Parts: sequence; structure tokens; C-alpha cells
Amino acid sequence: MSDKPSRQQVYTLLVEIGRKAGDGLPKGATGAALMVYASGVDEAEAVRESVAILKQADCAPLDVTGYGTLAEREAEGHEISAEERALMQRALDENSVIVAQMTPFFD
Repeated sequence: MSDKPSRQQVYTLLVEIGRKAGDGLPKGATGAALMVYASGVDEAEAVRESVAILKQADCAPLDVTGYGTLAEREAEGHEISAEERALMQRALDENSVIVAQMTPFFD
């Protein structure tokens, strides 16, 4: 069984979060957008894992937009940097959720 290839893939997700006590966002921010690389057997699993981990980190996920796998993004013509590829590989290797970028929102 262990020689079966992994079906895990890494999905690029954009997660919008609201404010919650202890969320670590800057003072005055109304929320944030997080660029996340998450592993999963499908995008739905990657979304569920990301939301669960963000809730554990005292964040308040509001909305998730999926941008697909590396191959899907390349097929759409997205430019993907070596740094992004390294983070995606790390998410796959560690079967984890990696927050690659956080952009706080202000009124």
C-alpha cells in the first residue's frame, strides 16, 4: 500500500479573513487577504484544511477563492516564481498549509 503514489496536490487559495480577537492583524485593519498553498487530494479538501487551520490560529475565514493546482495555473498562463514553486513543494512535502502572503485591509 505504501508504494502507491500520493494523490495529494497543492492548491493555490486566496482566503479573506475578518477580525477576531487574537488574530494578529495590524491595529486598524478590517481584515486581510491571505495567499495560501494547501495540499489535498482535491480542492475541497485543501479548502477545508486551510479553514480549519486558520480557525485554530484565531483567524475568522470569510471567503475562499481557489486558483487551482500548479499545472492548472501554468495552463492559464500564470507566472509562478521560483519562490512560489518552493513554497508549493514544501506544502506538498509536509502535507501542510502555507500562508505565503498576507495583505491587511484598511477602510
